[in-house]
Amino acid sequence: MEKTPKKWISIRTKPAEYDIIYNQYQQTTCRNLSQYARQVLLKKPVVVKYRNQSADEILSALIAIKNEMAAIGNNYNQAVKKLHTMKDIPEMLSWILSNDQRQQQLVDFTRDMLYQLEKIHSLCMQK
Repeated sequence: MEKTPKKWISIRTKPAEYDIIYNQYQQTTCRNLSQYARQVLLKKPVVVKYRNQSADEILSALIAIKNEMAAIGNNYNQAVKKLHTMKDIPEMLSWILSNDQRQQQLVDFTRDMLYQLEKIHSLCMQK
């Protein structure tokens, strides 16, 4: 840190001008308005945030789908595991055995969908 005393610069603006400056500051990665003002006045680069609204909407929809599919897969697996423990009822055992293939298809489909959604999520988060 510098040991020299800091100097103050004060400026007056009209409310509309302040609103414009403040809105421009909020679109940057600067931590506060003072940092933004120093960067601009010293003609240093200012990093501007960029948000893609449609990508944000897609991303939140995909996250919701991913979470719902994970919950469905977990619930289904828990139900089938519970049914497997009830081997003393012959009809239930026969139902379990006949639906093993459908269960595996659902689990495979859910796993594939989760994998695809995670890939899409990673791509969206990189941008």
